[in-house]
Amino acid sequence: MSALHWKQSLTLVVLLLGMAIRPSAAQPDSPSEESQVKAAFLYKFAGYVEWPDGFLGSVQTPFTIGVLGADAIADELAHIVQGRKSQSRSIAVRRFKAGDPLEDMAILFVGKGDAARLKPLRSTLQTRPILVVTEEPTGLAHGAMINFLLVDRHVRFEVSLDPVEKSGLRLSSRLLAVAQKVHAEGR
Repeated sequence: MSALHWKQSLTLVVLLLGMAIRPSAAQPDSPSEESQVKAAFLYKFAGYVEWPDGFLGSVQTPFTIGVLGADAIADELAHIVQGRKSQSRSIAVRRFKAGDPLEDMAILFVGKGDAARLKPLRSTLQTRPILVVTEEPTGLAHGAMINFLLVDRHVRFEVSLDPVEKSGLRLSSRLLAVAQKVHAEGR
């Protein structure tokens, strides 16, 4: 295991353990705390996904995380990524609106109540390596790859491998190991 992969694994484990130890993160008591936890996960997910060669562009191109319909999470995420890098690039958080182009986006987070907006984008998203993350019970049915869940007041996530594979992305086994549930259609 390379030093980078070891460091990323350790970081994810520390984040997850921290969430288990700190009651405010493990059991969000307010929408603000829940937004903080989800934003931290979004930032960390980037280190456990492999994009196809060349998709992210040159190292000068920022690693862009788009957020649709979740202003509190966009705000928290912008705060978390400030001065940090992912995939050896600076990180940009862009508020995405329905109809905006998906260009230069590596991750798209779709907030509560907006997963239905994925339906018209589904064919485009299936052909592009963009990690799609949602936060509602029907998120995976709408084409999300990762969906946040609240389980006993803990923020967890589930993964659907079919759209991940169709898009050309690869998820680390370390990420899959900490998922609440991994859906593997057609296997």
